[in-house]
Amino acid sequence: MVPTLPDEATAEASAQPFPVPPYVEARDETPPRVAVPPVTEIPPGIDLGPLLAPLPAEDEATVTDEPVPSVAIEPAEPIAPPPMTALEITLDWYLNPQHAALLVAREKGMFQRRGLQVTLISPADPNVPAKLLAAGRTDLALGRQSLLHLQAGRGLPLVRVATLIDSPLAGLILKQSRDAPGGEPDLAGLRLGYTDQDSHEVVLAGLLAKAGGLNQAALSDVNFSALDAMRDEGLDGVIINQRYLLPRQLADEGVPTRTLRIEEHGIPIHDGLILMANRDRLNGQREALRHLVAALEEASLWILDHREQAWELLISAEPALDDPNMREAWDDILPRLTRRPAAVDQGRYHRFERFLLDAGILEESTPIERLAVDLGSSSPAQ
Repeated sequence: MVPTLPDEATAEASAQPFPVPPYVEARDETPPRVAVPPVTEIPPGIDLGPLLAPLPAEDEATVTDEPVPSVAIEPAEPIAPPPMTALEITLDWYLNPQHAALLVAREKGMFQRRGLQVTLISPADPNVPAKLLAAGRTDLALGRQSLLHLQAGRGLPLVRVATLIDSPLAGLILKQSRDAPGGEPDLAGLRLGYTDQDSHEVVLAGLLAKAGGLNQAALSDVNFSALDAMRDEGLDGVIINQRYLLPRQLADEGVPTRTLRIEEHGIPIHDGLILMANRDRLNGQREALRHLVAALEEASLWILDHREQAWELLISAEPALDDPNMREAWDDILPRLTRRPAAVDQGRYHRFERFLLDAGILEESTPIERLAVDLGSSSPAQ
């Protein structure tokens, strides 16, 4: 017989959960589901009138059989273009075949693919580009190696960062009637013109040294008007940095000429067309200029691989180049395009600096590393 607990003990025991032995598997205590019979009658007191009333006329008009989209799709936000670095290049002259690498790189998107927006500016005066660059009023400027030595020697913060034409393009154009073909020219007493500062102080000074110096010739600045000066002003000759264009233009005017190539008459071989930067601003531009030089190298190689196609591209981009004289000049300039725009021939720069010092044109020497840099070099000095 089971003993009976007192009332207080019974109440306390019933309040405590009955312990489950560890060897007894726990059971699911979820209450069983109860089937609910369907509602067949509407309980009294519930009014279904509003639910069964027909839709208003304006609502009926909005009901269609067209499927309603469950997800609203909006056009994707446009992808922002990468930031572009703007560079302004002031040319040495009006656009001509010498500038082919710049034009091709621009037209074929070689600058743009490298994040560059390059603008080419033709100067109003051929003596202006280097001065604008030194004053920080343009990012880059074109010129000749002779101009660089002259201006840097006078304290302007100019430095060569690329070469476009790696041989001289300057020449002394003489009227055929004033000088017999062949032999050394007799320049004493001639009326000669020049187009820019380095033509006057470097090239003519070197050529006239054998004729007794500058005092033996009458000199005049013809600026951009070399053709008119030779045709109308009675000059005997003019020194110009585009020696492939002027003789053909004068021939069309009925003026026969003879061209003296300066490298054959005492002027050291040098770069005929270079790209200069402001040395004081170079560090901030170095990365952009590396991309620029890489684009010029790509353009030069493309031109050499596609010569006729390159000419068609040039005249399409600049219709003013579509001229018989320009086309003939293209054949002469094409082989002179440099294949390695970044590379610096330090020996060449040293020899030209020595020539200017020996001629008394410069009083002090400028270190080569301050005249030219190779942006493709990893040297810290560069």
